[in-house]
Amino acid sequence: MSGITLDAEARDWQTLRASFRWQVPARYNIAQACCGRWAGDRSRFALYYEDEAGHTEAWTFWDVQQAANRLSNVLGAMGVMAGDRIAIILPQRPETGIAHMACHQMGAIAVPIPHLSGVDALEFCLANAEARVAIIDESGLEKLAAVREALPHLKHVIGVGGARESWVREWATLLPLASSRYTPRDTAADDAAMIIHTSGTTGKPGDPKGALLAQRTLLGNLPGFVCSHDFYPQRGDLFWSPADWAGTGGLFDALLPSWNFGQPLLGYRGRFDPEKAFWLMEKYAVRNSLLSPAELKMMMKAVPQPKEKYGLGLRSLVSEGETVGEEVCHWTQEALGVTVNEMYGQTEINAIVGNCATVTPPRPGAMGRGYPGHRVAVLDAAGQPVPPGELGEICVQRSCDGVMDPVFMLGYWKYPEATAEKFFGGGIDDPQAWGRTGDLAKMDEDGVLWYQGRVDDRFKSITGSG
Repeated sequence: MSGITLDAEARDWQTLRASFRWQVPARYNIAQACCGRWAGDRSRFALYYEDEAGHTEAWTFWDVQQAANRLSNVLGAMGVMAGDRIAIILPQRPETGIAHMACHQMGAIAVPIPHLSGVDALEFCLANAEARVAIIDESGLEKLAAVREALPHLKHVIGVGGARESWVREWATLLPLASSRYTPRDTAADDAAMIIHTSGTTGKPGDPKGALLAQRTLLGNLPGFVCSHDFYPQRGDLFWSPADWAGTGGLFDALLPSWNFGQPLLGYRGRFDPEKAFWLMEKYAVRNSLLSPAELKMMMKAVPQPKEKYGLGLRSLVSEGETVGEEVCHWTQEALGVTVNEMYGQTEINAIVGNCATVTPPRPGAMGRGYPGHRVAVLDAAGQPVPPGELGEICVQRSCDGVMDPVFMLGYWKYPEATAEKFFGGGIDDPQAWGRTGDLAKMDEDGVLWYQGRVDDRFKSITGSG
């Protein structure tokens, strides 16, 4: 069910890649993979939760599954069917994970939207997805109230926590009335599971697009997750990241892969504070984390010598979004006792390039190599490979070793033109086509990628110089 097989004893990249083969079943469901198959063990913890006020909770996979079943029945009573879009506008909290499991096991399409989105962005995402139901807490309710009348497809709003209005149905009231028994829908691996809105790499700058992701998309993320966390999971692993559970990083690089392996993670609802981050790591014995370069810099500045103040036990650390500088890399090794693995991807094609320190020590400033299961190359403007050391666009072939790469999105929601522009040499269903990232890099003789900027930025600088 994990969908991957990797040689944890590999100590060179060629052996690691050769050990990998995709195992993508025809029928597959994220909720079954991440919760249903673990729920039979009532002692297996899925989530430790704390908020800024100090309120704590602990949820087993059985607890999550019971609540997800109740929510699926509530949504069904509201008329939700397979393929309907359910907006999840929540921060890190138990209801967020529960809502995802409920949507996926119904075959409904989850539409995670950052709870800190502005009014215009919130309205666009809800309207574009034609969301039928929105699940929201008090942090976003006022913004939803301002646009609700402009959303004819939005039939129901479920309020979490302190989200209370006359037009809101309360989660705490609805779920206890629903049955905890539910028969999950038998979904195909290619069935749609989620829409994540992104600025993308095609169309007008800043023009949002909804990347439609399949059930199988989670499988496509697993090799990068396992490698970047130095062969996750290992005994005692517990994950935490401040990454928003409404984005690719928080969902596909944190919450969902952790649960896929039946491992617990920590959810914290509150603003990022570097000293609080160390405190949480110590309190919950966090072993695995995803932290952005900016967050790592804040932590380094706030507590240069964390081991003098906190009892830390980090085993793996991943960073993404931008290159981690040499200073931060050295600090994580000296102060945290762990090598930071950089990982690269985007919502449409995530977790495709990065490092695995257990196999090969990362090179400061380098993006890393293509992870097992993904055929990555640097191509010119005509879609042809460039020689080592020359500049080109990072691209990923639609298939790898004769198998369609499951990490690829299904396409941009209601935007076929942008979907077509995303590829060189064929469409999204062509095994030989290359998915474009819009990012420039150079690949050296060892297959290591070095980031050089955006294709759009280079185009602007060329045209602007005339």
